[in-house]
Amino acid sequence: MECQREKNREDCGCTYAGCSRQGMCCACVRYHRSKGAIPGCFFPREAEKTYDRSIEAFIRSYGR
Repeated sequence: MECQREKNREDCGCTYAGCSRQGMCCACVRYHRSKGAIPGCFFPREAEKTYDRSIEAFIRSYGR
């Protein structure tokens, strides 16, 4: 399957401007998974802006 990076960027919820993986979902998921974290696009917009990608932060963001 070919990566459609530009199309993916349209829906990418990551606000970290320096991220080299924006629009490359498979690389993003692989990177965050290796760190024990969750990609920013899984978080609500306000929670994503904190850059806390921990599993605990994810649970807190939806536990309200």
